[in-house]
Amino acid sequence: MISVAIMGHGVVGSGVAEILYTHKQKLFAAIGEEINVKHILDLRDFPDSPFADRFTKDYKDIVNDIEVRVVVETMGGLHPAYEFVKECLSCGKSVVTSNKELVAAYGAELLAIASEQNANFLFEASVGGGIPIIRPINQCLVANNVSEIAGILNGTTNFILTKMIHEGMGFDEALKLAQELGYAERNPEADVEGYDACRKICILASLAFGKHIYPDAVHTEGITKITAADVEYANAWGGVIKLIGSVKKLDKDTIDIIVAPMFVPNNSQLANIDDVFNGIMVRGDCTGDVVFYGKGAGKLPTASAVVADIVDSIKHLKSRKYLSWADSDNSSVLPYPQSVRAMFVRGVAEAPEAAYHNARDLFGDIHIQTRENAPEKEIAFITEPLALSEFEEKCRQLEGIEIGSVIRIGDL
Repeated sequence: MISVAIMGHGVVGSGVAEILYTHKQKLFAAIGEEINVKHILDLRDFPDSPFADRFTKDYKDIVNDIEVRVVVETMGGLHPAYEFVKECLSCGKSVVTSNKELVAAYGAELLAIASEQNANFLFEASVGGGIPIIRPINQCLVANNVSEIAGILNGTTNFILTKMIHEGMGFDEALKLAQELGYAERNPEADVEGYDACRKICILASLAFGKHIYPDAVHTEGITKITAADVEYANAWGGVIKLIGSVKKLDKDTIDIIVAPMFVPNNSQLANIDDVFNGIMVRGDCTGDVVFYGKGAGKLPTASAVVADIVDSIKHLKSRKYLSWADSDNSSVLPYPQSVRAMFVRGVAEAPEAAYHNARDLFGDIHIQTRENAPEKEIAFITEPLALSEFEEKCRQLEGIEIGSVIRIGDL
């Protein structure tokens, strides 16, 4: 019998406990031993739970119990999750977490402690929820040199954009619906401003390229400025707007990483991923493009990934599972102004033809965009790829145009 503890009995933590309780025989068959949930840490009481007698409000009950070999952290947030996880690892206990904020901020340090203690720190559920992605990159694609990872990493924003694309909703209306359905929090900032997707692409970049990438080094934009007009232009162009987390290896020492809304062409494998589903494309030199698709959140999908890590930790109690990356100073991240993309520009001009002429003088080749029932003085065009610093300088020189939207063109 292997004893485990769960820190946090919210949506994901309760899902983990539920799976461990309802799938006992399945898990026993997988590892040959029974998993015993010995402690559950939470400030609340759950008298109706089958584990009602296992609850504790003191995390030291877990840290000091030598029988507990694997600890599950599903509290969320940085503190006290970081302190609790660090102490558990320092005591030689393996830790499994779904906490993307924790891994993105402290992954390198916690992986190093796990290595020193011959323990495991696993976090499959931190990026794709129920979608396997950490293990496939670390194991199944190990023979590949990964050159790029790009994906729809947040189900809330994808749901909002789907409603804007297919049902003509405005951003505010779609967000309200997402909140009513439980897809968005009362305070949706982490989702709609791109912070959640940023943490996830940082974890994937760290894993793929071997150096910890911290979120504060990544230029991040959300979807709050996307309008119905932008959605219509994307459709006329031959694509859709998606919030994309992207990291691309430029050379052995430099990566280009960003989170931002992008025009995604309809022939991309990411274009038709709708509603609360996520999709992650990994580009390897042997496999080509591989796409992982599924629900990126939810109680049981996420808990399923956590339980898979519990099983993996139990199987590697005596032989540590290799999963690691080095700490870094973010010097490998391409400075954001040097990032090269084609750009969609929408605005208003008193004299549209003169404005287009001015844009051609500045940007060279531009591709004029149209949409049905556009206002008379609205203009829109797409530039050729250029560095952001150059693009912004040319925008400052544009005369006679009041710019309303600027959106990247995704090479996906």
